[in-house]
Amino acid sequence: MTDVAASDFRHPRRYVRLDTILRLRWLAALGQLTAIFIVLQGLEFDVPVIPCVAIIGVSALLNLVLQIVFNPMQRLEPVYAAALLALNIVELAGLLYFTGGLQNPFSFLFLAPVLISATALPVRLTMALGFLAVACASLLVFFYLPLPWDPEDPLILPPIYLFGVWLSIVLAIGVTGLYSFQVTEEARKLSDALAATDLVLTREQHLTQLDGLAAAAAHELGTPLSTIFLISRELEHALRDTQLAGDIKTLREQAQRCRDILAKITQLSAAGAPFDRMPLSTLIEETVAPHRDFGVAIKVRIAVAGAVEPAGTRNPAILYGVGNILENAVDFARTAVEVNAWWNTETVEIVISDDGPGFAPDILKRIGEPYLSRRRTDEAQSGRRGLGLGVFIARTLLERTGAKVSFTNRIFPDHGAVVQIAWPRARFEENETAAEPSS
Repeated sequence: MTDVAASDFRHPRRYVRLDTILRLRWLAALGQLTAIFIVLQGLEFDVPVIPCVAIIGVSALLNLVLQIVFNPMQRLEPVYAAALLALNIVELAGLLYFTGGLQNPFSFLFLAPVLISATALPVRLTMALGFLAVACASLLVFFYLPLPWDPEDPLILPPIYLFGVWLSIVLAIGVTGLYSFQVTEEARKLSDALAATDLVLTREQHLTQLDGLAAAAAHELGTPLSTIFLISRELEHALRDTQLAGDIKTLREQAQRCRDILAKITQLSAAGAPFDRMPLSTLIEETVAPHRDFGVAIKVRIAVAGAVEPAGTRNPAILYGVGNILENAVDFARTAVEVNAWWNTETVEIVISDDGPGFAPDILKRIGEPYLSRRRTDEAQSGRRGLGLGVFIARTLLERTGAKVSFTNRIFPDHGAVVQIAWPRARFEENETAAEPSS
């Protein structure tokens, strides 16, 4: 059970559509015109209308050109999207220059383009936009026209207050930009990890379906092969003294060989057909068998209980989940891995433990997160660096089947990791598998 290749499910960062940025730019232009109209007509303040309207007009003209020349539904390359967002910052800085600089309460709109970039663009471009916004805000501390105000009672703000406004803008850009980026990145990782989970489950179900197909093929091919075998045997007896006797004997032997192969396939499929019941001991043996020849002793202990051994349907999610956790235990164990199972009338439980280093305290707290990996140094140096999705996928698949999965370490002085998987017995023995994700 290995981690899924990144190329199987991971997609490039979703670039921003041109239409999205154009809508934001039109909204900004409309808001700016509305603010100028209210200040000029409603508050009757003296506003430098011509330069402000000129800046807004150039912005609107650019929007119109972009909307006509390019398809608004196309997704922009990150550098072009960043260029349009940078233009938003420069336009806002120009408007603020004519309307009071950082004294203008709308100066906090420097934050908007940086936030948009943090949720959709690479880190380097977001940082560049953040530096541009800070640079514009810094220039506006020293260079600006007076804030439109009542000439009889002019507003004079002390320099310390303007410094506080500048500092709050800088901190807001840094903190909210970083927070937005982290939240978006976590959501993206979780989306990719869930896609990997669905891909793994689909593959496991496909293998199970192939198992049933093999059984059906063996059954259908059995009849014509039997006919070929009988006819070849009769021909061998009838043509015993001819030159064809050797060829007919070879034909009969090969037909018998095909029958034997199909019989083995039928036996294997009958032991694990998609809808057969699997006792808990069989499930454990099937997941343990592929890992016995890796130099680590695997000890299986099944407790004797008064209740009848539980049996459930052959569930690909359970097989993959338990197998993946067992593989991790074998990877990190020094000499031995223990698989203990017990049940009663209410619960079915499997406990997998190893004698390795155990979970590090920081990883133990975050064990349910995707892309969390702690591989051995030699593996990392040899290029075998997994995506860290194995435990996340295993836990997700097992929890879909009703299991509760917990991760702990052995109690000192013992060392090693312990993974406990527990199902309500009724859920484990359900006739219908819960392997498929609910829609």
